[in-house]
Amino acid sequence: MLVDGGILTSANHKKWYHSSLPINWIQKISSEYHFGNYVIVDRKTSATTWEDMPIYARIGMHLIFACVFDHKLLKSSKIQKMFSIESVNQGKHFDAPESVAQIPHFIKAYKLDLSELLLPNVDQYNSFNQFFYRKLRPDARPIHEVDNPNTIVSAADCRLCVFESISVATQVWIKGKAFTVQNLICNDELAAEFEGGSIGIFRLAPQDYHRFHSPAQGTVAADPTKISGTYFTVNPMAVNDHVDVFTENVRKVSVLDLDQSEEGRSEQFDKCVFVSIGALLVGSIELTGAGTAGNKIKKGDELGYFAYGGSTCILLFKKDAVKFDEDLVTSSLRGVETLVRMGERIGARA
Repeated sequence: MLVDGGILTSANHKKWYHSSLPINWIQKISSEYHFGNYVIVDRKTSATTWEDMPIYARIGMHLIFACVFDHKLLKSSKIQKMFSIESVNQGKHFDAPESVAQIPHFIKAYKLDLSELLLPNVDQYNSFNQFFYRKLRPDARPIHEVDNPNTIVSAADCRLCVFESISVATQVWIKGKAFTVQNLICNDELAAEFEGGSIGIFRLAPQDYHRFHSPAQGTVAADPTKISGTYFTVNPMAVNDHVDVFTENVRKVSVLDLDQSEEGRSEQFDKCVFVSIGALLVGSIELTGAGTAGNKIKKGDELGYFAYGGSTCILLFKKDAVKFDEDLVTSSLRGVETLVRMGERIGARA
């Protein structure tokens, strides 16, 4: 799948097609088929920008996910095994010392700001994956009201959708026919507690900071559960196209017992479920803060990280436990993601 510099080379980002076709027409067609997406970049003004995909990735994604005749094929064990093998192999490739040659291409392609990194000198990384799950300076992502247990922050640098009802999420955004809380977390007793609850979907693109953090303050309630699966892409092309991405992909489920202030205490705001989901070309999901039962977690503390690839985190709250910020709810109902940074406020206890 990767040749001579692979998917990160600048050749994959050439814009020759823009000179041949009107840009607005390209974006309209691309948006309809999710070859790219409009995302909100300014929460105050709702200003949007266009995020396109490299041309070769667009073609491949379309052939795999957008063609109707391929939907049954996607369910076959051979195809799912292929995704798993390629993802694991790609993870091994990017762990190899020679993979450091990819780092300059990656930085250039995505115009990454090295000044916010804990280790800004790229020579300090021994593999591409070490750079991919790079750490940031402690002051690079301020945590909103870090000592207030009643507010919720973004778990990651991501494209975010939030829905105060999971049923609405399945109408607007998650089109996989098998998506239910039970199928997502594979725990009937726990799923029953969150039936009818609210959901946040944090989609991480390859260029994003790939460590994820606690959206709230609390305690890791139990050792995480790993659920085996395949490695579908988490791009909206798949999520919005009746592919059961979140319930088919490999994932890890963590439960946090939440802290809250006594004033206005809510019985519903007692716990949340955090699901880290692998995706196409994601080599692994590693849990750090969320890895051991009993760990005390402050808002913004690291929970884990993804190795190479796009990936997603899903956050579940019980019904009437939280109220997501209105701008995020409004854009999500329109089917538009919002760019947010880890630590940014996204809601509060209801």
